[in-house]
Amino acid sequence: MKNQSKSAFCSLFVCLLISLFLFSCRLYYSNLRPSWGYIKVTTWDALGYYIYLPSIFIYKDITQLKWLPEIDSTYSLSGGKIYQANRQDNGNYVFKYLGGIAILELPFFLSGHLMAYIMGFRPDGFSPPYQWAIALGLILWIVFGIFMLRKLLWVWFDDITVALTILLIVLATNMIQYVSVDSGQSHGWLFPLYTILLFATMKWHEKPSPFWASLAGFIIGLATISRPNEVAMVLIPLLWGTQNREMKREKWNLIKSNKLHIFLFILSGFMAILPQLIYWKFASGSFIFNVGSKWDFLMPHFKVLFGWEKGWFIYTPVTLFFIAGFFLIRRFPFRYSLLIFCLTNIYIIISWHDWKYGGSYSTRALVQSYPVFAFALAAIIQRIRCTKWQYLFYPIGAYLIFLNLFQIWQYNKTILHYYDMNRKYYCHIYLNPKPSPLDLSLLDSKEWIDPGEDFISDTLLKMDTVLPFVIPARSSFMLCKTPGPIFIQNKSNSDRWIKTEALIHIKAGHFGSHLITQIHTSDTIILQKVRLFSPISNIGKESEYAFYMKIPECRTFDTISVCVSSSEKCTGILLKLRLIQYLKYFQ
Repeated sequence: MKNQSKSAFCSLFVCLLISLFLFSCRLYYSNLRPSWGYIKVTTWDALGYYIYLPSIFIYKDITQLKWLPEIDSTYSLSGGKIYQANRQDNGNYVFKYLGGIAILELPFFLSGHLMAYIMGFRPDGFSPPYQWAIALGLILWIVFGIFMLRKLLWVWFDDITVALTILLIVLATNMIQYVSVDSGQSHGWLFPLYTILLFATMKWHEKPSPFWASLAGFIIGLATISRPNEVAMVLIPLLWGTQNREMKREKWNLIKSNKLHIFLFILSGFMAILPQLIYWKFASGSFIFNVGSKWDFLMPHFKVLFGWEKGWFIYTPVTLFFIAGFFLIRRFPFRYSLLIFCLTNIYIIISWHDWKYGGSYSTRALVQSYPVFAFALAAIIQRIRCTKWQYLFYPIGAYLIFLNLFQIWQYNKTILHYYDMNRKYYCHIYLNPKPSPLDLSLLDSKEWIDPGEDFISDTLLKMDTVLPFVIPARSSFMLCKTPGPIFIQNKSNSDRWIKTEALIHIKAGHFGSHLITQIHTSDTIILQKVRLFSPISNIGKESEYAFYMKIPECRTFDTISVCVSSSEKCTGILLKLRLIQYLKYFQ
C-alpha cells in the first residue's frame, strides 16, 4: 500500500540528526584510546578484509606478503599473530577473509593514499590518512544507506513511523559500534547493500527492467564475496510478492515473460563473484578455496540470541520488537520474502561454530541485515501508534536508546567485556558507570555475598609492607602465606567466606596476569583468581582488587596463600593486602 502522506519532515530530520550523531561518535571514540596516537580501524579481522588493497596497489605483493611483518611491527595490526593469511603447500599466502569489503573500501583507500602524499604521511596503506579515510568513508556509505532505507519504508509507512524506525534501528542497536567505532569490520559496509537490494527488488516488481535485475544480482554476488553466508540474500527477490496463491501465480508469469532478466541477474551475480575466484586461482591454484569456516547446523547455538555472553535479545532488547513485527506484515508483498530470509539468516548465524563471534558487542553478525528487520519494526510501530499503548512505547523506546548508548560506552571502556560476559557480572554493571573492584571480580568469579547483619568478620591477615616483585613469563610470585591451621572444624558455622583485598601497582605485564588466592588442605587446594587488567586498573597506577571465595562446610584448613601469576613478564609492587573471614550463623 502506497504511503499517501505529503510531509516527510520528521524522517528527514531524523536521518540528518543520525548522520551528524554517527560522525560525532566517530570523533568521540577516536579520542577514547589516546595511547594509540590515532585511530586504527584496520586491525584484527578488519585487517583481513582490508589487506587486499595495500597488497595490490602499494606493495604489488599478494602472495608472499614480505612487507607485512614490518608493517605489523610498526602499527600493531594483526593482534600479535598474523592469522589473516595462511601459507599453502605451493608456498603462497592465501587470505583467510574474502575480498568484497576491500572492493567497497577501494574509493576511500585511494583517497587516503592521495591524502598521505599531500599531507606528508607515509604512503604505506596504514598511516593516519588511510585510517581516517576508511572510518569516515564508512559513515558516508552508511548515511547513503540510511536515506535509501528511509525512501523504502516511506512507500508503505507514514513519516513518523519511518522516523521512529530509523531512530531505533541505529541508536538502540549495536549498529553504532560497527559504524562509528569498529569501522573496518564487514557489517557496516554491507548494510547499504541490503537497502540497495530491497530497492532494486521493489522496482523490478513494479516495472521489470534489465537494469534492476542486473543490479540485484550484482549486489548479491558482491555481498557473497564479502561474507559467504550473505548468499541467503537471494531469498529476498526470489520470494518477493508471493504472499498468497494469486500473487505466486502472477510472480511466476512475471518471471516467464522476463527470462532475459533472470539470465542477467545470474550473470551479474557471477561477474561480482569473479574477482574472488580469480584471486583464489592466482594464489592457491584453485578457483575454489576453503577458508576454514566451521558450522554446527545440527546443533545451533541459541546462546547467540539468549545467552548472557553476547545475546542479541539480552544486550540489544529492541530486537524483540523486530521479531514481534513479523506477525504484522501479512498484507505486504514482502511478507514471505523478508520473513523466510530473516529466519534463514538467523539460523545460519547461530550455527557458526565460533558462536561468540570473537570480540563483539551483542550479535554483530546480524547488523548488516537490519534494513530487512526495519520493515517488521516499522509494522509494529505503526500498529502501536494506533493504540493507547503508544504512550508507553515512547518512553520504552527512549530508554532502549539510552541503554544502548550507555552500554556501547561501557563496551569501549571494557566495563562491558568484549568476550567474557556472564549473568551475575552483567547485573552488577547494568547502568553502572563506576563498578567497584568487587563488581569487576564477577567477570572471573560468580561468588558473591552481601555481608549484612547475618555475617560476622575478622581479619586473618593484614599487610601494609611494600613488596616489589618481578615475575617471569608463565610463572607466579608468592605475595603471602599464612601460618596454619586457619579454620577449625565447627558445625555451627554453616556459611564461610574469604575476602581478598589488595592494592597493587603494576608497571608492566598487566594483560596476562592474575591475582590468585589459594586455600590449602592436606589433600586439596581451593583456588580463586581474578585478572589484573580491568577498566579501573591501568599500567603504572595503583589499582584496587577485591573478591570473595566460598569455603566448603566442616573442613579444617592449613594455610592461605596469595600470589600473582602471569603469562608474560610482569613487574609490580604490592602495597596492601588483607584477608578477611566472614562467618554466617543460622539459629
